[in-house]
Formats: sequence, structure tokens, C-alpha cells
Amino acid sequence: MMNKAKYLILLLLVSLFACNEKPKKPVEIPKKEMKQSMETANRYLLNEEEEEIENYVQRHGLEMVRTGTGLRYQIIRQGDGKQIANGDVVSLDYELQSLKGEMIYSSDKEGVKTFKVGEGGVESGLNEAMAYLHYGDVAKLIIPFHLAYGLHGDDNRIPEYATLVYTIKVIENQ
Repeated sequence: MMNKAKYLILLLLVSLFACNEKPKKPVEIPKKEMKQSMETANRYLLNEEEEEIENYVQRHGLEMVRTGTGLRYQIIRQGDGKQIANGDVVSLDYELQSLKGEMIYSSDKEGVKTFKVGEGGVESGLNEAMAYLHYGDVAKLIIPFHLAYGLHGDDNRIPEYATLVYTIKVIENQ
């Protein structure tokens, strides 16, 4: 027992002296360089996503309107209801897919999606799309990841950096 204790003390002393090197100071990246690197990375991600969306639109023969934020929408069938306004409560029948066509969520399984326009609680791209729609419209939306669930997804079925494809019907609330 005593020999083991002496051995452990000796081992500790040797390791202390062997590691007597001063710790290196962390490399500091100037804020300007860090900001430029982040901007470059973000531009790259946005360009890649833009190309994937354009390929999707072409493959499916869609004629979508692109907003300034990058949201794309196409009204498939015009409804006969009033224009949706900020503060309206809307309900949507919907299918939500990835750009690869994988079904993520749908109102058939999850129930209709109901929210108050302009108050959050849904993807900002979905909220933005309501400004272009009327009650009764059927539309296809492509929501880039920065207007959807961003870098982390929804911690369930939507992965990180996911571009979302919605097919929706805006239901008139009674």
C-alpha cells in the first residue's frame, strides 16, 4: 500500500515538472477579420440555398414571385375571400415538405395551423406570405432557412438549415 502511494506521488511530481511549460495564450482573431469571415460564410450558405431553390423551381415548372427577403410564393388557385391583414387569425390546411420532396408535416396528421398574422408563433416566412394572400387562396411557398427554423431546425422533424416548401390553403375563419 505504501509503495503504491509513493509511486503515485512520484508520478504526480514527474508529470508536474514535465508539463512545466507555460500555457499558450489563445489566438485572438481581430473582430474585423471575424466579421468578414462570418459574412463570407453566410454569403456562401445563402448562395448555395438560392441555387437549390432555383433548381427546385425549374424542375417543378413553377412561376414564383420572389420577395426582397427571399420568400417565394405562387398562387395556385385564387380564393374569393378578402385580403389577409395584420392581426387577422388565419387557419391553414397545409403540407410541409423539404426541397427533396420529403413530407415533414401536414394538416392531415397535425391538424390545421392557426395563428394571428403579425404576432409570431410561426416561421417568419409563413407570416410574411400572408400579406400576399386572400382567404380561400391555395398557394405554394418556398421559405429559405433564415425565414424558417434557421441554423437549428425545430428539434423534431425539421433539420438545421432546412428550406421549407409549403402547399397551403387559407381557410376562412367563421
